[in-house]
Amino acid sequence: MRGVGMIVVAGALAAGLAGCGQKSEAPVMPEPTPAASETPAAASAVLTPEQLHEQQEMLAKLPAPYNTADLENGARQFGLCRSCHTIAKGGANMTGPDLYGVFGTKAAAVPGFDFSDAMKASGLTWDAPTLDKWLTNPAALVPNTKMTFLGVKDAKNRRDIVAYVATQRDD
Repeated sequence: MRGVGMIVVAGALAAGLAGCGQKSEAPVMPEPTPAASETPAAASAVLTPEQLHEQQEMLAKLPAPYNTADLENGARQFGLCRSCHTIAKGGANMTGPDLYGVFGTKAAAVPGFDFSDAMKASGLTWDAPTLDKWLTNPAALVPNTKMTFLGVKDAKNRRDIVAYVATQRDD
């Protein structure tokens, strides 16, 4: 069993690195499965009741179908992004920019991050439909972007990630 676990971890690590600025022909990895510490109960336990209420209010303001998303699944699925991005107030830029508060802003607006010329010229605003298109295939939405992530193929997981990112801001 140890050997199989190591293969899964090595594959996930390779997929994460392939999506973070390194050109790769890596295959699309399967969607992550939650670890015991990432169960819905554990995810909810991190939030205070006030924070959970604020997130639910922000979720309700999103357009359909994002307003019915599963925020706990979105937080788990965002694990695909964590090897390159933080999503914390005042979080550090890494290979990719910190994504806290990015929802509703213009693309390439995170201070201190060196965006590609293509991203700077994109004219995008990070709303729900645009984030969904971006997560489907970043290079198709913004050719010549520095982000080489292959995308999230499952529409439900994309919807949940979009909603999760949308709720990670001050409102």
